[in-house]
Amino acid sequence: MLQISLHNAAKRYNKDWIFKDLNYTFEMGKHYALIGNNGSGKSTLLQIIAGYINLSKGSITWDQHDTQNIYKQISLAAPYLELIEEFTTIEQFEFHEQFKPFRKDLTVNQMIEMIGLKNATHKQIRYFSSGMKQRLKLALAIFSEAPILLLDEPCSNLDKEGYALYHSLIKQYALHKLIIVGSNDALEYDYCNECVNLLDYKVVGNNS
Repeated sequence: MLQISLHNAAKRYNKDWIFKDLNYTFEMGKHYALIGNNGSGKSTLLQIIAGYINLSKGSITWDQHDTQNIYKQISLAAPYLELIEEFTTIEQFEFHEQFKPFRKDLTVNQMIEMIGLKNATHKQIRYFSSGMKQRLKLALAIFSEAPILLLDEPCSNLDKEGYALYHSLIKQYALHKLIIVGSNDALEYDYCNECVNLLDYKVVGNNS
C-alpha cells in the first residue's frame, strides 16, 4: 500500500523554523487535513510532499516509488501554481495531459463542461476570472490519474456554487485517492479522516 512517511521532518527559512520533529505517515485511501494559522507551514509541507522543495532536517519517503518519479504519482492544486495565460482552456488540458494522463472514462470536453467552462473552451486563460482559473486548476488535479491529490486552499476565489462543485468532484472522482488538504476553512476538508495541526510542531524561539 502506498504511503508517504515523514521522519523527524523539519523546515526552516533563514534562522526561523517553520516546523520541527514532525513524524507522520499518510496512507493510501485516507484523507488528511493540514491545519494551523497562517505561517504554520501548510503550504510548505504540501510542497515538500510534492517534491518541490527539500526538508532542512529529517527525511521523507514515498513507499513503492523512487524519488525521481514520484511527481508522476502526485497532482497538486494551489493558488500559487500558475496556468499558461496564453493557452485556451482546451490547450491547457492537452498540455497537462502530456505529463499526467487524465481519467480514461471522460473526454477533455466532458471535463471542461463539468466544471462550467464549456463556453470558455477556446478562450485564453488570461481573460479568466480568478474563480474560473481556480475551477480549471482543481479539474487538472482531480481528473489526473495520479493516486495522490494535494490541495492547498482548494476553494480560494470560489463562490458558493464553486464550493458545491469542489465537493461534487471530490465525491465522484477522488475519494479513492490519498488526499491531503492544507486549509483553515473546515468546509474545504470536512470529508477528511484525520487532521494534522502544524502548530503542534511549531518551534518557540530560534532553536538550532
